[in-house]
Amino acid sequence: MRPSVIAERRRRHTLYFLEWAAAQRSVHLDTDVDMTRVQAHRAAARESGRRYSVVSYLLYAAGRVLDRHPEANAVMAPGWPGPFRRPRIVRFDGVTAKLALDRPVEGERTVLSALVPGLEAASLREIQERVDRYRGEQAADLPEFKGVRMLGRLPVPLGRAAFAAALRDPGRRPAVFGTVSVSSLGHRTVDGFHSAGGTAVTLCAGRVVDRAVVRDGVVVPAPMMRLGLTFDHRVIDGAAAADVLSDLHDTLESFDDGTRAQGPGPDPRGADRDLRPLGGLEQSTR
Repeated sequence: MRPSVIAERRRRHTLYFLEWAAAQRSVHLDTDVDMTRVQAHRAAARESGRRYSVVSYLLYAAGRVLDRHPEANAVMAPGWPGPFRRPRIVRFDGVTAKLALDRPVEGERTVLSALVPGLEAASLREIQERVDRYRGEQAADLPEFKGVRMLGRLPVPLGRAAFAAALRDPGRRPAVFGTVSVSSLGHRTVDGFHSAGGTAVTLCAGRVVDRAVVRDGVVVPAPMMRLGLTFDHRVIDGAAAADVLSDLHDTLESFDDGTRAQGPGPDPRGADRDLRPLGGLEQSTR
């Protein structure tokens, strides 16, 4: 039996991206985050009739953290490397996430990238409203994905040229590609993963699951999430990336969006607290 050959159209934008992103020099870090306060906030919100997704909390934290670490909210300017060119880094004033979405296109699952701008100042509610816009089965038909649909129709040489042209001006990068990439596979039995989203920092969230941890010498269950960070070594070094990941870790563990009326909630894990995962899992809390 001869294998079937399919002319790929719906994923051309992904293939063009992978060709372009091959120039990145990716390094991977990860950490475990105690999501006790986030989960408590989610539960309180549900009681008041409002739903927040875990990825919205990650977007909220990413906006605040990258605003504090502008060296990571950056990109390598086009033209480097080259024997006669000086390396140039472009830093951005605002934080725009490129959020990876799994949505049907022409009846098949496809990765789409939705932009969530202004994260450095956006409220959690504003972020969730933007995320909700992309949740529908017809998300691929939204005006934001007009470029993706065009790339699927263009002849391949023109598609590659159009993709490269859109990224040529680094000043336009936030409106085209975002300044930080965020991806989550927490809706499945995935604890951790790493991907490179074409930005200086890519955040990868696994599921939230109850694990046995040691807190102040006592074994207790806690909702834990594996958070991966991939960074482009051309843009930042490992120590700076570790600072970003540590700040994200602390921001999520001590989450407070300023709207709490029920008090500070459970103590988060901190540098002075003994909290070590023991391994194993009990149930997913995503």
